[in-house]
Amino acid sequence: MADGKRAVDSDKVYTVLITNADYLPGLFTLDHSLRAVGSKYPLVALYTDSVSAEAHAAIDRRNIPKQRIEYLLPTEGRDYSNDPRFYDCWSKLTPFSLTQYTRVVQLDADMLVRRNIDDLMHIPLDDPAVAATTSDAAVSARVFAAGHACVCNPLGKKHYPKDWIPGNCAFTTQHDTPDVAQTDGPDPVTASPLGYMNGGLQVVNPGREVYKQIVERMESGAADMDFADQSLLSDLYRGRWVALPYVYNALKTLRWPGVHDQIWRDDEVKVVHYILAPKPWDERGEDGVWKGPGKEEDRSSLSSKSWGRTQGDDAVTPGG
Repeated sequence: MADGKRAVDSDKVYTVLITNADYLPGLFTLDHSLRAVGSKYPLVALYTDSVSAEAHAAIDRRNIPKQRIEYLLPTEGRDYSNDPRFYDCWSKLTPFSLTQYTRVVQLDADMLVRRNIDDLMHIPLDDPAVAATTSDAAVSARVFAAGHACVCNPLGKKHYPKDWIPGNCAFTTQHDTPDVAQTDGPDPVTASPLGYMNGGLQVVNPGREVYKQIVERMESGAADMDFADQSLLSDLYRGRWVALPYVYNALKTLRWPGVHDQIWRDDEVKVVHYILAPKPWDERGEDGVWKGPGKEEDRSSLSSKSWGRTQGDDAVTPGG
C-alpha cells in the first residue's frame, strides 16, 4: 500500500506502475500523450523501492508526480520464469488500496493515449464497501471496469493455457458486429467461457474492504494463477466487472490480420496497448532511427514504428 497521502491535488487520477528504468520511455510517452489529448486529470507514477536514483531524477525533470508503494508479492506464488513480467504485475493491484483518491484509472506504461479518455473518471462503479460483502452479481456487478483479454494466443506461446484459443475469445463474438464493437464491450458473462480481463487499463473505486479481499485471495491462490493480477481479478470478481469496448485498451495484436482486424478501426482507437515484446522504445537505435521490422501491420499511425515519432523525441529519451 501507499502512505495514504495524495501526490496531487485531485481526488481522481491516472496511475502507472514503475519498478525499474526499463519502462521510463513508456512512462514519458504515456504522460505526454495524456497531456496532448487535453486530459484534465494528472498521471501519478507509482514507484517501488527498486527504482534507481537516476530514474527518479529523470521523472522529476519532467515534473511527473510520483508516489511510493510497496512491492506486492504473494508469500508463495507461481513460477513465472517463462514470463518474468508477471512478478511485477501483482503490484498493479495497488490502486484498489489508494483510498485517498475516489477514482483511479490504472494504465500500463506501454500504452499510448490517442483520444481523450477522461470519461472513465465518471462511469458508474459499485461502492467498494458493498462490493466486498457479496459475491452476488445481482447486488454488485460493477466492481471495476476493464477491457477483455484476447485469449487467441496469436504467437502460439506454449506455456499459455490450452483453452486460450480464438473460439473462446470474447472479441471473436464481435466480428459480425464491428460497429457495436467500437462502443460496447463483449458481455463478461456470456461472451467467453473464460471471462478474462486484461489488466493494462483498470478503472477502480479504491476501498479497504475490496483490497483486503484481493490480498487474501492472492495469498491463498497465487500458485494457481497463470497471469497474476489478471487471473486474480477475473476469478475473484467473475461476471462482476464492466467490460469496456476494445478502443480503451486496443491490444496491438488485435489489429493483426487473422486475429481481430475485423473490429479494429484506427480512427476509433482511444488507447493503444503495445503488449508483449519488443516494446516500441526497444526498436529504436541510439540515434533514434527505427530498427524494427517493416511488417505491413506495423505501417499505420498506430504502429510501434510511429510510437516515438508522433510524440516527439523529448518524450522518449530516458535521461533527457
